[in-house]
Amino acid sequence: MAKKTATGSFREIITEIDNGKFHPVYLLMGEEDYYIDKLVEKLENSVISEEEKDFNSMIFYGADTEIKDVISRAQQYPLMAERQLVILKEAQAMEKAKSQLEKLVPYLNHANEKTVLVIVYKGESLGATTGFVKAASEAGTVFKSERLRDYQLSGPVSDYCRSISLKIDDRSISLLCEYIGSPLSKLFGEIDKLKLAAGKDRIITPDLIESIIGISKEYNTFELIKAISVRDYASSMKIVNYFSKNPRQTPGVIIVASLFNYFSKLFIAAISRDKSDAALLSELDLKSSFALTDYKNGVRNYKAGTIDSILHALRDHDAKSKGIGSTQNEFELMKELIYKIFTLR
Repeated sequence: MAKKTATGSFREIITEIDNGKFHPVYLLMGEEDYYIDKLVEKLENSVISEEEKDFNSMIFYGADTEIKDVISRAQQYPLMAERQLVILKEAQAMEKAKSQLEKLVPYLNHANEKTVLVIVYKGESLGATTGFVKAASEAGTVFKSERLRDYQLSGPVSDYCRSISLKIDDRSISLLCEYIGSPLSKLFGEIDKLKLAAGKDRIITPDLIESIIGISKEYNTFELIKAISVRDYASSMKIVNYFSKNPRQTPGVIIVASLFNYFSKLFIAAISRDKSDAALLSELDLKSSFALTDYKNGVRNYKAGTIDSILHALRDHDAKSKGIGSTQNEFELMKELIYKIFTLR
């Protein structure tokens, strides 16, 4: 067995498994199912051989399981094999799941070194200070899979495309992240569709995304921000008019969230003393110089005081779109917002 560690990243755990190092306990929990499912799949295919699974592998499901049965199986020794694999899936589905899991603590304190026990708890993460999580950390490894925010998705998308030998540019990544978003399982599922459509070329482009997924490469918040950054009022209003005619494709809440994120970062860029590409990439947490273009244009066209006023206008728009102080249609409000962005000083 591997040396015990309290926590591990996805890549660290995968590397250990590839090197044949296994822990007596794996607690996999959190909101992002994709990484949890991948780790379970990896363990299922690595802990024991296919020939050993009939006698040395057991999968329990939370809704149909009692903890005493999991403990009883985990305490057993493998039959003609180096180790056995015991998995408790959907632990969150057990009645009074958290209190039930606490019953595992005595076992975890004296875990069977011949058993790899995997506990899968999806949804909210369990508290790090609970007896169960502390015991799991001492006995093996704990992996917390947090739901990624939209601005954190570009890296995983780039990594995933690279892992399946697909080429993708920054604009295509932005389109996918903005319009598909999390969870990763859904986002990567759309990329798999694009992979099939790309054929031998194995290249994802905005044109391919538009034809397969239906995201317009011309009328999207990515292009709206680009137009706003260079103070192109006509193009900005043209895009908003398209949004108003296709509200289901681009909900107003997504547009406002994207604008607020852009101007929040633009304010940081505007007040930053060091405006070199390297400094701004780090300060704004951007992954490529391509993504920096709109911010550099914005800094040239908007003063810090103006950006602050725009952020206030965005907050006011958000309130009005929820019916506070206004009964206007959200896209009529959006047109009013764009006008303010271009006229505020």
